[in-house]
Amino acid sequence: MVTCSLRLLTVFGLLLLSGCTVGPDYVRPQSPVSPGFKEVKGWKQAQPMDDQLPGSWWEIFKDTELNALEAQVNGANQSIVQAEAQYKQAQMMVQGAAAAYFPTAQTTAAVNRFRAANGQNVAVNGVKYLFSVAVSAAWAPDLWGMVRRQVESSEDNAQANAATLQALRLTTQATLAQSYFQLRALDTQKKLLNDTIAAYEKNLVITRNRYEAGIAAKADVVQAETQLESTRAQMIDLGILRSQLEHAIAVLIGKAPAGLNIAEGSLNTFLPPIPVSIPSQLLERRPDIAAAERQAAAANALIGVAKSAYFPNLNLAASNGQQANLLSNLLSSGARYWALGPAGFALPLFDGGARSAQLQQAIDAYDASVAGYRQAVLVSFQQVEDNLAALRILEEEIQVQNKAVEAAHKAVQLTTNQYLAGTVSYLNVIINQTAALSNDITAVNLQGQRLSAAVLLVKALGGGWNTAELPTKDQAGGEVKWSQFLPVPIR
Repeated sequence: MVTCSLRLLTVFGLLLLSGCTVGPDYVRPQSPVSPGFKEVKGWKQAQPMDDQLPGSWWEIFKDTELNALEAQVNGANQSIVQAEAQYKQAQMMVQGAAAAYFPTAQTTAAVNRFRAANGQNVAVNGVKYLFSVAVSAAWAPDLWGMVRRQVESSEDNAQANAATLQALRLTTQATLAQSYFQLRALDTQKKLLNDTIAAYEKNLVITRNRYEAGIAAKADVVQAETQLESTRAQMIDLGILRSQLEHAIAVLIGKAPAGLNIAEGSLNTFLPPIPVSIPSQLLERRPDIAAAERQAAAANALIGVAKSAYFPNLNLAASNGQQANLLSNLLSSGARYWALGPAGFALPLFDGGARSAQLQQAIDAYDASVAGYRQAVLVSFQQVEDNLAALRILEEEIQVQNKAVEAAHKAVQLTTNQYLAGTVSYLNVIINQTAALSNDITAVNLQGQRLSAAVLLVKALGGGWNTAELPTKDQAGGEVKWSQFLPVPIR
Protein backbone atom coordinates (compact mmCIF):
# COMPACT_ATOMS: atom_id res chain seq x y z
CA MET A 1 0.00 0.00 0.00
CA VAL A 2 2.82 2.43 0.85
CA THR A 3 4.57 1.60 -2.44
CA CYS A 4 1.38 2.24 -4.38
CA SER A 5 0.90 5.58 -2.60
CA LEU A 6 4.45 6.68 -3.44
CA ARG A 7 3.94 5.75 -7.07
CA LEU A 8 0.68 7.64 -7.12
CA LEU A 9 2.30 10.77 -5.66
CA THR A 10 5.07 10.49 -8.25
CA VAL A 11 2.51 10.35 -11.04
CA PHE A 12 0.71 13.36 -9.54
CA GLY A 13 3.94 15.34 -9.43
CA LEU A 14 4.84 14.49 -13.03
CA LEU A 15 1.38 15.52 -14.18
CA LEU A 16 1.68 18.86 -12.40
CA LEU A 17 5.16 19.58 -13.77
CA SER A 18 4.19 18.64 -17.31
CA GLY A 19 1.19 20.96 -17.33
CA CYS A 20 1.15 23.98 -19.60
CA THR A 21 -0.47 27.39 -19.25
CA VAL A 22 -2.87 28.46 -21.97
CA GLY A 23 -3.90 32.03 -22.69
CA PRO A 24 -1.91 35.15 -23.56
CA ASP A 25 0.96 36.27 -21.35
CA TYR A 26 0.39 39.79 -20.07
CA VAL A 27 2.11 42.76 -21.68
CA ARG A 28 1.51 46.22 -20.28
CA PRO A 29 -0.78 48.11 -22.68
CA GLN A 30 0.62 51.02 -24.64
CA SER A 31 -0.77 54.42 -23.70
CA PRO A 32 -0.42 57.90 -25.22
CA VAL A 33 2.44 59.75 -23.50
CA SER A 34 3.61 63.21 -24.48
CA PRO A 35 7.27 64.28 -24.01
CA GLY A 36 6.32 67.05 -21.59
CA PHE A 37 3.55 69.17 -20.09
CA LYS A 38 2.74 72.23 -22.18
CA GLU A 39 1.66 74.26 -19.12
CA VAL A 40 4.99 73.74 -17.33
CA LYS A 41 6.61 76.67 -19.18
CA GLY A 42 7.72 79.29 -16.69
CA TRP A 43 6.92 76.96 -13.78
CA LYS A 44 9.18 77.51 -10.79
CA GLN A 45 10.62 74.10 -10.13
CA ALA A 46 11.83 72.85 -6.77
CA GLN A 47 15.53 72.58 -6.00
CA PRO A 48 17.33 69.51 -7.43
CA MET A 49 17.45 67.86 -4.03
CA ASP A 50 13.66 68.11 -3.84
CA ASP A 51 12.87 66.66 -7.27
CA GLN A 52 10.26 64.31 -5.82
CA LEU A 53 7.37 64.87 -3.46
CA PRO A 54 7.74 63.36 0.02
CA GLY A 55 5.35 60.71 1.30
CA SER A 56 3.93 63.18 3.82
CA TRP A 57 3.47 65.72 1.02
CA TRP A 58 1.31 68.13 3.07
CA GLU A 59 4.37 69.05 5.13
CA ILE A 60 5.70 71.12 2.22
CA PHE A 61 3.09 73.78 3.14
CA LYS A 62 4.74 74.19 6.57
CA ASP A 63 1.45 74.46 8.47
CA THR A 64 1.67 72.69 11.84
CA GLU A 65 -2.09 72.49 12.34
CA LEU A 66 -2.59 70.95 8.90
CA ASN A 67 0.17 68.45 9.70
CA ALA A 68 -1.59 67.47 12.93
CA LEU A 69 -4.91 66.94 11.13
CA GLU A 70 -3.36 64.91 8.29
CA ALA A 71 -1.60 62.65 10.78
CA GLN A 72 -5.03 61.47 11.99
CA VAL A 73 -6.30 60.30 8.60
CA ASN A 74 -4.67 56.85 8.47
CA GLY A 75 -6.31 54.39 10.79
CA ALA A 76 -9.16 56.76 11.68
CA ASN A 77 -10.88 57.57 8.40
CA GLN A 78 -13.53 54.88 8.05
CA SER A 79 -13.45 54.81 4.24
CA ILE A 80 -9.74 53.99 4.43
CA VAL A 81 -10.38 51.34 7.10
CA GLN A 82 -13.00 49.84 4.78
CA ALA A 83 -10.56 49.83 1.84
CA GLU A 84 -7.89 48.18 4.00
CA ALA A 85 -10.34 45.39 4.86
CA GLN A 86 -11.18 44.99 1.17
CA TYR A 87 -7.47 44.65 0.37
CA LYS A 88 -7.14 41.92 3.01
CA GLN A 89 -10.18 40.25 1.47
CA ALA A 90 -8.44 40.33 -1.93
CA GLN A 91 -5.37 38.70 -0.33
CA MET A 92 -7.52 35.87 0.98
CA MET A 93 -8.97 35.40 -2.51
CA VAL A 94 -5.42 34.75 -3.72
CA GLN A 95 -5.01 32.07 -1.07
CA GLY A 96 -8.40 30.65 -1.96
CA ALA A 97 -7.40 30.38 -5.62
CA ALA A 98 -4.01 28.83 -4.75
CA ALA A 99 -5.74 26.14 -2.66
CA ALA A 100 -6.82 24.49 -5.92
CA TYR A 101 -3.19 23.43 -6.49
CA PHE A 102 -3.52 20.89 -3.66
CA PRO A 103 -5.57 17.73 -3.31
CA THR A 104 -8.55 17.69 -1.00
CA ALA A 105 -8.89 15.05 1.73
CA GLN A 106 -11.68 14.12 4.08
CA THR A 107 -12.48 11.49 6.64
CA THR A 108 -15.88 9.87 7.07
CA ALA A 109 -17.42 7.61 9.67
CA ALA A 110 -20.78 5.93 9.15
CA VAL A 111 -23.08 3.33 10.66
CA ASN A 112 -25.97 1.62 8.83
CA ARG A 113 -28.73 -0.40 10.51
CA PHE A 114 -30.79 -2.35 8.01
CA ARG A 115 -32.84 -5.49 7.46
CA ALA A 116 -32.60 -7.52 4.27
CA ALA A 117 -35.78 -8.11 2.29
CA ASN A 118 -37.52 -11.53 2.51
CA GLY A 119 -36.35 -14.10 0.02
CA GLN A 120 -32.82 -12.78 -0.34
CA ASN A 121 -29.84 -15.10 0.12
CA VAL A 122 -28.08 -13.57 3.13
CA ALA A 123 -25.75 -15.13 5.67
CA VAL A 124 -27.62 -13.73 8.65
CA ASN A 125 -31.31 -12.98 8.66
CA GLY A 126 -32.83 -10.12 10.62
CA VAL A 127 -31.53 -6.70 11.50
CA LYS A 128 -27.85 -6.08 10.77
CA TYR A 129 -25.30 -3.27 11.24
CA LEU A 130 -22.53 -2.01 8.98
CA PHE A 131 -19.80 0.19 10.47
CA SER A 132 -17.25 2.04 8.34
CA VAL A 133 -14.51 4.64 8.64
CA ALA A 134 -12.49 5.95 5.71
CA VAL A 135 -10.03 8.58 4.52
CA SER A 136 -10.36 9.73 0.91
CA ALA A 137 -8.47 12.17 -1.28
CA ALA A 138 -9.17 13.76 -4.64
CA TRP A 139 -7.09 15.88 -6.95
CA ALA A 140 -7.51 17.61 -10.30
CA PRO A 141 -4.03 18.32 -11.76
CA ASP A 142 -3.66 21.78 -13.27
CA LEU A 143 -2.77 20.44 -16.72
CA TRP A 144 -3.65 23.55 -18.71
CA GLY A 145 -2.86 26.27 -16.22
CA MET A 146 -6.42 27.18 -15.26
CA VAL A 147 -5.48 27.36 -11.58
CA ARG A 148 -2.26 29.21 -12.37
CA ARG A 149 -4.14 31.81 -14.40
CA GLN A 150 -6.78 32.16 -11.69
CA VAL A 151 -4.08 32.69 -9.06
CA GLU A 152 -2.37 35.19 -11.35
CA SER A 153 -5.63 37.10 -11.79
CA SER A 154 -6.27 37.09 -8.05
CA GLU A 155 -2.75 38.39 -7.36
CA ASP A 156 -3.21 41.17 -9.89
CA ASN A 157 -6.56 42.07 -8.34
CA ALA A 158 -4.98 42.20 -4.89
CA GLN A 159 -2.30 44.56 -6.21
CA ALA A 160 -5.05 46.66 -7.79
CA ASN A 161 -6.80 46.79 -4.42
CA ALA A 162 -3.57 47.96 -2.78
CA ALA A 163 -3.25 50.74 -5.37
CA THR A 164 -6.91 51.68 -4.92
CA LEU A 165 -6.33 51.90 -1.18
CA GLN A 166 -3.44 54.31 -1.75
CA ALA A 167 -5.52 56.35 -4.22
CA LEU A 168 -8.23 56.67 -1.56
CA ARG A 169 -5.64 57.77 1.02
CA LEU A 170 -4.35 60.41 -1.38
CA THR A 171 -7.85 61.65 -2.21
CA THR A 172 -8.77 61.84 1.49
CA GLN A 173 -5.58 63.69 2.37
CA ALA A 174 -6.08 66.13 -0.51
CA THR A 175 -9.73 66.72 0.41
CA LEU A 176 -8.70 67.44 3.99
CA ALA A 177 -6.03 69.92 2.87
CA GLN A 178 -8.49 71.67 0.53
CA SER A 179 -11.14 71.89 3.26
CA TYR A 180 -8.57 73.24 5.70
CA PHE A 181 -7.40 75.99 3.32
CA GLN A 182 -11.01 76.91 2.51
CA LEU A 183 -11.71 77.18 6.23
CA ARG A 184 -8.68 79.42 6.71
CA ALA A 185 -9.83 81.58 3.77
CA LEU A 186 -13.18 82.01 5.53
CA ASP A 187 -11.39 82.94 8.75
CA THR A 188 -9.44 85.59 6.85
CA GLN A 189 -12.64 86.89 5.29
CA LYS A 190 -14.26 87.03 8.71
CA LYS A 191 -11.36 89.08 10.10
CA LEU A 192 -11.61 91.34 7.07
CA LEU A 193 -15.35 91.82 7.65
CA ASN A 194 -14.78 92.48 11.35
CA ASP A 195 -12.28 95.22 10.51
CA THR A 196 -14.70 96.61 7.92
CA ILE A 197 -17.58 96.61 10.40
CA ALA A 198 -15.43 98.51 12.89
CA ALA A 199 -14.70 101.12 10.19
CA TYR A 200 -18.37 101.31 9.23
CA GLU A 201 -19.34 101.84 12.90
CA LYS A 202 -16.98 104.84 13.05
CA ASN A 203 -18.45 106.17 9.81
CA LEU A 204 -21.94 105.82 11.25
CA VAL A 205 -20.94 107.84 14.35
CA ILE A 206 -19.44 110.56 12.16
CA THR A 207 -22.51 110.63 9.93
CA ARG A 208 -24.87 110.92 12.91
CA ASN A 209 -22.79 113.74 14.36
CA ARG A 210 -22.90 115.52 11.02
CA TYR A 211 -26.65 115.01 10.85
CA GLU A 212 -27.16 116.39 14.37
CA ALA A 213 -25.00 119.36 13.38
CA GLY A 214 -27.21 119.90 10.36
CA ILE A 215 -24.44 119.22 7.88
CA ALA A 216 -25.64 115.80 6.62
CA ALA A 217 -29.06 114.58 5.59
CA LYS A 218 -31.08 111.90 7.35
CA ALA A 219 -30.67 109.74 4.23
CA ASP A 220 -26.90 109.60 4.87
CA VAL A 221 -27.52 108.13 8.34
CA VAL A 222 -29.93 105.54 6.96
CA GLN A 223 -27.49 104.56 4.22
CA ALA A 224 -24.67 104.19 6.77
CA GLU A 225 -26.89 102.03 9.01
CA THR A 226 -27.93 99.86 6.05
CA GLN A 227 -24.34 99.36 4.97
CA LEU A 228 -23.27 98.40 8.51
CA GLU A 229 -26.06 95.90 9.12
CA SER A 230 -25.74 94.22 5.71
CA THR A 231 -22.01 93.73 6.34
CA ARG A 232 -22.77 92.21 9.75
CA ALA A 233 -25.22 89.82 8.08
CA GLN A 234 -22.57 88.92 5.51
CA MET A 235 -20.13 88.04 8.29
CA ILE A 236 -22.70 85.91 10.12
CA ASP A 237 -23.44 84.05 6.88
CA LEU A 238 -19.80 82.91 6.72
CA GLY A 239 -20.45 80.86 9.86
CA ILE A 240 -22.61 78.38 7.93
CA LEU A 241 -19.91 77.37 5.46
CA ARG A 242 -17.20 77.40 8.13
CA SER A 243 -19.21 75.04 10.32
CA GLN A 244 -19.79 72.71 7.39
CA LEU A 245 -16.09 72.64 6.54
CA GLU A 246 -15.18 71.95 10.18
CA HIS A 247 -17.71 69.10 10.27
CA ALA A 248 -16.32 67.67 7.02
CA ILE A 249 -12.77 67.75 8.40
CA ALA A 250 -13.95 65.95 11.54
CA VAL A 251 -15.44 63.11 9.49
CA LEU A 252 -12.28 62.87 7.36
CA ILE A 253 -10.20 62.20 10.50
CA GLY A 254 -12.75 59.72 11.85
CA LYS A 255 -14.41 61.92 14.46
CA ALA A 256 -17.95 63.00 15.11
CA PRO A 257 -18.42 66.69 14.23
CA ALA A 258 -18.99 67.48 17.90
CA GLY A 259 -15.52 66.15 18.70
CA LEU A 260 -13.54 68.72 16.72
CA ASN A 261 -13.14 72.45 17.19
CA ILE A 262 -10.64 74.31 15.01
CA ALA A 263 -9.68 77.71 16.39
CA GLU A 264 -9.89 80.65 14.02
CA GLY A 265 -6.70 81.51 12.17
CA SER A 266 -5.52 83.27 9.06
CA LEU A 267 -4.55 82.31 5.54
CA ASN A 268 -0.80 82.79 5.69
CA THR A 269 0.26 79.30 4.52
CA PHE A 270 3.53 79.00 2.63
CA LEU A 271 3.05 78.07 -1.04
CA PRO A 272 6.06 75.90 -1.95
CA PRO A 273 7.51 75.16 -5.38
CA ILE A 274 6.17 71.76 -6.44
CA PRO A 275 8.41 69.36 -8.40
CA VAL A 276 6.76 68.33 -11.68
CA SER A 277 8.00 65.12 -13.30
CA ILE A 278 7.84 64.29 -16.99
CA PRO A 279 4.61 62.58 -18.19
CA SER A 280 6.19 59.13 -18.55
CA GLN A 281 7.16 59.16 -14.86
CA LEU A 282 3.59 59.99 -13.96
CA LEU A 283 2.60 56.44 -14.94
CA GLU A 284 4.73 55.16 -12.07
CA ARG A 285 3.52 57.67 -9.49
CA ARG A 286 -0.25 57.70 -9.76
CA PRO A 287 -1.95 54.99 -7.67
CA ASP A 288 -5.15 55.17 -9.72
CA ILE A 289 -3.16 54.47 -12.91
CA ALA A 290 -1.44 51.56 -11.16
CA ALA A 291 -4.83 50.19 -10.10
CA ALA A 292 -6.18 50.42 -13.66
CA GLU A 293 -3.06 48.71 -15.04
CA ARG A 294 -3.28 45.87 -12.51
CA GLN A 295 -6.97 45.40 -13.33
CA ALA A 296 -5.99 45.01 -16.98
CA ALA A 297 -3.45 42.34 -15.99
CA ALA A 298 -6.10 40.51 -13.95
CA ALA A 299 -8.52 40.58 -16.88
CA ASN A 300 -5.80 39.22 -19.20
CA ALA A 301 -5.22 36.23 -16.91
CA LEU A 302 -8.93 35.39 -16.98
CA ILE A 303 -8.68 34.89 -20.75
CA GLY A 304 -6.41 31.92 -19.96
CA VAL A 305 -8.94 30.61 -17.45
CA ALA A 306 -11.66 30.76 -20.11
CA LYS A 307 -9.44 29.05 -22.73
CA SER A 308 -8.59 26.19 -20.39
CA ALA A 309 -12.25 25.13 -20.51
CA TYR A 310 -11.65 23.84 -24.06
CA PHE A 311 -9.18 21.21 -22.84
CA PRO A 312 -9.87 17.87 -21.12
CA ASN A 313 -9.90 17.61 -17.33
CA LEU A 314 -8.29 14.86 -15.29
CA ASN A 315 -9.67 13.97 -11.87
CA LEU A 316 -7.95 11.47 -9.58
CA ALA A 317 -9.13 9.94 -6.32
CA ALA A 318 -7.98 7.43 -3.71
CA SER A 319 -9.48 6.09 -0.50
CA ASN A 320 -8.46 3.89 2.40
CA GLY A 321 -10.69 2.66 5.23
CA GLN A 322 -12.19 0.00 7.45
CA GLN A 323 -15.60 -1.64 7.16
CA ALA A 324 -17.27 -4.29 9.37
CA ASN A 325 -20.70 -5.39 10.51
CA LEU A 326 -19.54 -5.48 14.13
CA LEU A 327 -18.06 -2.43 15.84
CA SER A 328 -15.52 -4.64 17.64
CA ASN A 329 -14.19 -5.87 14.28
CA LEU A 330 -13.88 -2.41 12.71
CA LEU A 331 -10.16 -2.04 13.50
CA SER A 332 -9.15 -5.58 12.56
CA SER A 333 -6.87 -6.19 9.58
CA GLY A 334 -9.57 -8.09 7.77
CA ALA A 335 -11.85 -5.06 7.72
CA ARG A 336 -9.37 -2.91 5.83
CA TYR A 337 -9.97 -1.87 2.24
CA TRP A 338 -8.43 0.61 -0.20
CA ALA A 339 -9.15 1.93 -3.66
CA LEU A 340 -7.36 3.94 -6.31
CA GLY A 341 -9.94 5.78 -8.34
CA PRO A 342 -12.17 6.59 -9.83
CA ALA A 343 -9.88 8.36 -12.29
CA GLY A 344 -11.82 10.47 -14.74
CA PHE A 345 -10.71 12.06 -17.98
CA ALA A 346 -13.40 14.39 -19.33
CA LEU A 347 -13.37 16.18 -22.68
CA PRO A 348 -16.27 18.58 -23.21
CA LEU A 349 -17.84 18.14 -26.65
CA PHE A 350 -20.93 20.33 -26.75
CA ASP A 351 -22.21 23.02 -24.40
CA GLY A 352 -24.38 25.17 -26.62
CA GLY A 353 -21.66 27.78 -27.13
CA ALA A 354 -21.21 28.55 -23.41
CA ARG A 355 -17.40 28.23 -23.51
CA SER A 356 -17.12 30.40 -26.59
CA ALA A 357 -19.29 33.06 -24.98
CA GLN A 358 -17.25 32.97 -21.77
CA LEU A 359 -13.99 33.30 -23.72
CA GLN A 360 -15.27 36.25 -25.73
CA GLN A 361 -16.62 37.81 -22.55
CA ALA A 362 -13.12 37.54 -20.99
CA ILE A 363 -11.54 39.11 -24.09
CA ASP A 364 -14.06 41.94 -24.09
CA ALA A 365 -13.51 42.51 -20.37
CA TYR A 366 -9.77 42.79 -21.02
CA ASP A 367 -10.34 45.27 -23.88
CA ALA A 368 -12.55 47.34 -21.57
CA SER A 369 -9.92 47.34 -18.82
CA VAL A 370 -7.23 48.43 -21.30
CA ALA A 371 -9.44 51.32 -22.40
CA GLY A 372 -10.00 52.19 -18.74
CA TYR A 373 -6.24 52.20 -18.15
CA ARG A 374 -5.59 54.47 -21.12
CA GLN A 375 -8.38 56.80 -20.05
CA ALA A 376 -6.88 56.99 -16.54
CA VAL A 377 -3.54 57.99 -18.11
CA LEU A 378 -5.15 60.72 -20.23
CA VAL A 379 -7.14 62.07 -17.27
CA SER A 380 -3.99 62.20 -15.16
CA PHE A 381 -2.22 64.29 -17.81
CA GLN A 382 -5.25 66.58 -18.00
CA GLN A 383 -5.32 67.07 -14.22
CA VAL A 384 -1.63 68.02 -14.13
CA GLU A 385 -2.06 70.45 -17.03
CA ASP A 386 -5.23 71.93 -15.48
CA ASN A 387 -3.61 72.70 -12.16
CA LEU A 388 -0.33 73.92 -13.64
CA ALA A 389 -2.38 76.37 -15.69
CA ALA A 390 -4.50 77.30 -12.67
CA LEU A 391 -1.45 78.06 -10.52
CA ARG A 392 0.23 80.12 -13.23
CA ILE A 393 -2.90 82.10 -14.09
CA LEU A 394 -3.90 82.60 -10.46
CA GLU A 395 -0.45 84.00 -9.70
CA GLU A 396 -0.90 86.58 -12.47
CA GLU A 397 -4.44 87.33 -11.33
CA ILE A 398 -3.35 87.83 -7.71
CA GLN A 399 -0.74 90.37 -8.78
CA VAL A 400 -3.36 92.34 -10.71
CA GLN A 401 -5.92 91.95 -7.92
CA ASN A 402 -3.49 93.33 -5.34
CA LYS A 403 -3.19 96.48 -7.46
CA ALA A 404 -6.98 96.69 -7.60
CA VAL A 405 -7.18 96.38 -3.79
CA GLU A 406 -4.66 99.16 -3.35
CA ALA A 407 -6.49 101.43 -5.80
CA ALA A 408 -9.88 100.69 -4.19
CA HIS A 409 -8.63 101.69 -0.73
CA LYS A 410 -7.17 104.91 -2.11
CA ALA A 411 -10.54 105.67 -3.69
CA VAL A 412 -12.26 105.17 -0.31
CA GLN A 413 -9.85 107.52 1.40
CA LEU A 414 -10.25 110.23 -1.26
CA THR A 415 -14.04 109.94 -1.37
CA THR A 416 -14.30 110.04 2.43
CA ASN A 417 -12.26 113.24 2.54
CA GLN A 418 -14.45 114.74 -0.18
CA TYR A 419 -17.58 113.81 1.77
CA LEU A 420 -16.24 115.41 4.93
CA ALA A 421 -15.48 118.49 2.89
CA GLY A 422 -19.05 118.47 1.63
CA THR A 423 -18.17 118.12 -2.07
CA VAL A 424 -19.77 114.66 -2.65
CA SER A 425 -22.71 112.73 -1.17
CA TYR A 426 -22.42 109.83 1.21
CA LEU A 427 -23.60 107.52 -1.58
CA ASN A 428 -20.22 107.99 -3.27
CA VAL A 429 -18.48 106.86 -0.08
CA ILE A 430 -20.68 103.74 0.15
CA ILE A 431 -20.03 102.81 -3.48
CA ASN A 432 -16.26 103.00 -3.03
CA GLN A 433 -16.34 101.21 0.32
CA THR A 434 -18.39 98.40 -1.20
CA ALA A 435 -15.97 98.12 -4.11
CA ALA A 436 -12.99 98.02 -1.71
CA LEU A 437 -14.57 95.28 0.41
CA SER A 438 -15.43 93.26 -2.71
CA ASN A 439 -11.84 93.53 -3.94
CA ASP A 440 -10.49 92.51 -0.52
CA ILE A 441 -12.70 89.40 -0.48
CA THR A 442 -11.72 88.56 -4.04
CA ALA A 443 -8.03 88.76 -3.10
CA VAL A 444 -8.57 86.36 -0.19
CA ASN A 445 -10.54 83.96 -2.38
CA LEU A 446 -7.77 83.95 -4.98
CA GLN A 447 -5.21 83.03 -2.33
CA GLY A 448 -7.43 80.16 -1.20
CA GLN A 449 -7.95 79.00 -4.78
CA ARG A 450 -4.21 79.02 -5.38
CA LEU A 451 -3.53 76.85 -2.34
CA SER A 452 -6.32 74.51 -3.40
CA ALA A 453 -4.83 74.28 -6.91
CA ALA A 454 -1.46 73.46 -5.35
CA VAL A 455 -3.05 70.61 -3.40
CA LEU A 456 -4.75 69.32 -6.55
CA LEU A 457 -1.44 69.47 -8.43
CA VAL A 458 0.22 67.40 -5.71
CA LYS A 459 -2.64 64.90 -5.95
CA ALA A 460 -2.39 64.84 -9.76
CA LEU A 461 1.33 64.04 -9.43
CA GLY A 462 0.63 61.06 -7.17
CA GLY A 463 1.44 62.61 -3.81
CA GLY A 464 4.96 61.18 -3.54
CA TRP A 465 3.84 57.57 -4.12
CA ASN A 466 5.56 55.15 -6.49
CA THR A 467 4.62 51.77 -7.97
CA ALA A 468 7.64 50.30 -6.17
CA GLU A 469 5.47 50.50 -3.06
CA LEU A 470 2.95 48.05 -4.51
CA PRO A 471 3.00 44.61 -2.87
CA THR A 472 4.91 41.97 -4.81
CA LYS A 473 3.16 38.87 -6.15
CA ASP A 474 4.15 36.98 -3.01
CA GLN A 475 2.98 39.80 -0.72
CA ALA A 476 -0.30 40.10 -2.64
CA GLY A 477 -1.29 36.69 -1.30
CA GLY A 478 -0.80 37.74 2.31
CA GLU A 479 0.74 35.65 5.05
CA VAL A 480 -0.08 31.95 4.94
CA LYS A 481 -0.43 30.55 8.48
CA TRP A 482 -0.20 26.91 9.45
CA SER A 483 -3.52 27.19 11.27
CA GLN A 484 -5.27 27.67 7.92
CA PHE A 485 -4.66 24.00 7.08
CA LEU A 486 -6.35 22.71 10.23
CA PRO A 487 -9.82 21.15 9.95
CA VAL A 488 -11.20 23.68 12.50
CA PRO A 489 -11.08 27.49 12.29
CA ILE A 490 -8.49 29.12 14.55
CA ARG A 491 -7.91 32.87 14.55
